Amino acid sequence: MKNQNEKSDKETIRIEKLNTDEARLLAKQKAKTQAYLAREQEIEKAQKIKEDQRARDRAEGEARELAKEKARKEAYQAREKKIAEDQEARRLKNKKID
Repeated sequence: MKNQNEKSDKETIRIEKLNTDEARLLAKQKAKTQAYLAREQEIEKAQKIKEDQRARDRAEGEARELAKEKARKEAYQAREKKIAEDQEARRLKNKKID
């Protein structure tokens, strides 16, 4: 009987040790998973920040290009108007001479 109690105690200790090891392993795996997820979230956050910055930079660049294009168009129209006015002035001057 003593031998059977001794085996039972050893079995109980072995099972408790297995349970403890399993619990420790699960805790370790959970910590790894949480660390991995935290890293992934940080990476996604950094990517989002970069994407937002690129979008702002792109919008600013487009706004600058639109402003340049508008200025070029206005300058072109001003030159064309000046040419038309000069031609009209010459035409009137030539008409007076005739």
